[in-house]
Amino acid sequence: MASQGAVPCGLIEGIVAESESFFSAVLEAPGSRCELILPGSCSSLALWCLMMSVTPTRGCLLDLPWEDILVPHILCHLPLQQLLSLQRVSKSFQSLIQLYLANMRCFDSSQIGPAIPRAAFVNLLKDNEVLQQLALQNCSEWLTDRELLPVIGQNHHLHQIQLKGCAQLSRHALVAISLSCPQLRQLSLAHCEWVDSLSLRSLADHCKALEAVDLTACRQLKDEAICYLVQKCGRLKSLSLAVNANVGDVAVEETAKCCPELEHLDLTGCLRVKNDSIRVLAEYCPKLRSLKVKHCHNVAESSLSILRSRGVELDVEPPLQRALVLLQDVVGFAPFINLQI
Repeated sequence: MASQGAVPCGLIEGIVAESESFFSAVLEAPGSRCELILPGSCSSLALWCLMMSVTPTRGCLLDLPWEDILVPHILCHLPLQQLLSLQRVSKSFQSLIQLYLANMRCFDSSQIGPAIPRAAFVNLLKDNEVLQQLALQNCSEWLTDRELLPVIGQNHHLHQIQLKGCAQLSRHALVAISLSCPQLRQLSLAHCEWVDSLSLRSLADHCKALEAVDLTACRQLKDEAICYLVQKCGRLKSLSLAVNANVGDVAVEETAKCCPELEHLDLTGCLRVKNDSIRVLAEYCPKLRSLKVKHCHNVAESSLSILRSRGVELDVEPPLQRALVLLQDVVGFAPFINLQI
């Protein structure tokens, strides 16, 4: 059902407009067949697709050009879970959805649910070679290297990958990402304790366009590994090193000197970070917009005040503000205390 030529924009707009008006008519009609085919709440376009396939007076939805209209202008508006349900309508719909999956640019596992059968995940993306965004956060119950590596290996245009909490992966997953995704710009590896210095070095060597990296609770990483990353990836705008007691002043200072575009830095719980590195951060990162240093007990207001005066968003209050809040908690509401100081 490939398209045979360009489709006028007016026709596309008319199809979408008709879907909305047709949806209202379907809701008012008793005993709609759509409720039998696709249970639960559905968008107007999903209902319209189904009704167009079973209502002869309105023609057949599947007669429209698949690649020019249905895939880019109709199916893209439907949640992934509903698209998978549409496969059960007929063999033709199954072929249409398979075409959509093969050309899908973004895959987010949260649209389906936390527990995707491994075989189902592999089948969904087996023909896709054009993914740009892949979100698989909190899939530790089923996602391993065996499922992830084939997807990474055939998708070389990925620029955003989310693997937060995927605890069953190994360092081989990060090496595969670094070798297959040279255009990668955003990567979340939060709470992936399998990330080590060797796999991070591979990432730094091959993905130099990185702009945002989340290494929260990657506790194997030490200052040396972080320094190597920021030396190779000087375009970083956002970096999280939170919940890692191995990260200290050396890593923070090198980050400041190598990443002048840095806007967001999370050092929550980095117990070895001290005032000196915060001052270096203030000196070398004029574009810094937010800094998190909660539970960094060696960071004091003497270094934070420089950033605070520049309007940088901090997650700790000034000492006077904290003292007044504590006083209010102790003595109760006191109208003479001005907490706006």
